[in-house]
Amino acid sequence: MVESNAESLRQFTKEANLIKGGRSILALGPQTLVVKRGEYGVLMITKDLIFAAPAYPLENVFDPTGAGDTFAGGFLGYLASRAEVHDRELRRAIIFGSVLASFTVEKFSLDRLREITLRDVHERYQDFRALTRFDDID
Repeated sequence: MVESNAESLRQFTKEANLIKGGRSILALGPQTLVVKRGEYGVLMITKDLIFAAPAYPLENVFDPTGAGDTFAGGFLGYLASRAEVHDRELRRAIIFGSVLASFTVEKFSLDRLREITLRDVHERYQDFRALTRFDDID
């Protein structure tokens, strides 16, 4: 698995389109590529699928510094807690990372992360899930 941000991916592959650039990275050997897109969310690319998740929408962003690192920590921490890593767990890890990053930007440095509880994380995860859920076409 490889983690990158959108600008690094574009620079490395010389490809403006993230999906095309991601496919060229996958051709080098990784099975999964996770691309952080800042305020636009996250894009996961594998040989067989593309998964996109928005950033958790916030009305007030105080300081975005550290959000990408917090995302990576939440993402990898969630995966480390799983017995197996597969598509469903990768998707959940992306949302956990995004949820934690959303707390980071609400205050300066680690201040907001020092205040939250596991319950706060789970509640925001559920809010995120509701935010991105929609019904099938009838």
